Amino acid sequence: MMTEPVNELVEESRPLTVLYDGACPLCRREIGVYRGLQPNTPVCFADVSDAALPLPPGTTRDQLLARFHVRSRDGQLLSGAEAFLALWAALPGWRWLAMAGRLPGAVWVMERTYRLFLRWRPTLQRWAIRLDRHGMERADPPRPHSRDSAPH
Repeated sequence: MMTEPVNELVEESRPLTVLYDGACPLCRREIGVYRGLQPNTPVCFADVSDAALPLPPGTTRDQLLARFHVRSRDGQLLSGAEAFLALWAALPGWRWLAMAGRLPGAVWVMERTYRLFLRWRPTLQRWAIRLDRHGMERADPPRPHSRDSAPH
């Protein structure tokens, strides 16, 4: 009879954990897309902007908020392009992108592109906040002020 070591069983049951900035409107939108999918392996989403959330050992909140991170099923902390590839590999409809990201040189290009995005992230966040506010104003139509203006 063959048995597997207990720690291997624990690693197999550990979910992929996405560590994201829930205070970032861009991040919330992206995570909302991912959450709507049915992953082929367990995926958890942890909002590291929540001060009550315990952090992975050896990390700081500022470090985790500065870049996209994923803790893989084996416990390895990945960031940037590598983190996106790990997440996309678990999501239906995104696996092709994870496979394309494994082509020679692709991770390097993706990481450089992500670093460029990070430079623009504060500006893009401000735009997203304005769009959210504008969208809420449009979604909440003015209410009639008197009975006379209400339909009969």
